[in-house]
Amino acid sequence: MPFTGPDGDRLAIRDLLDTYADAVTQRDADAWGGTWAEDARWEMPDYPEFPPQEGRANIVGLWVEAMKQYPGIMFHAWPGSIEVDGDRAKVRSYTAEVYDQNGKTMRDRGVYDDECVKIGGRWYFSRRSFRNIHRQHGPKGV
Repeated sequence: MPFTGPDGDRLAIRDLLDTYADAVTQRDADAWGGTWAEDARWEMPDYPEFPPQEGRANIVGLWVEAMKQYPGIMFHAWPGSIEVDGDRAKVRSYTAEVYDQNGKTMRDRGVYDDECVKIGGRWYFSRRSFRNIHRQHGPKGV
């Protein structure tokens, strides 16, 4: 079963995912950074130009620089599974991104394999690993 554990925890993790997505679209580094545990790890194996990062400060620093390449981004995310086990959870989520780059409209789709941790009653991402599913680049406005 892909959705297990207490309803309240699963809803809080869904809120975490929605907060992350909104912060990307709003380009809000403080809100985005607030979704990560202090000792988190972020990796994107399909993007060697963005090496794995350890620690919230390093993760946010990389994100701020990376976001310069994604003007006008609209970022959507939804869970494929949330499996809560006490104060830890495994989450799989899917993403759809639309942004303009070099005069073209880009559409990327991906999947995150996540680990979350509950600290002080609040859920955070402790590990996120992103992989591409599909990239489509079309003329501007398409």
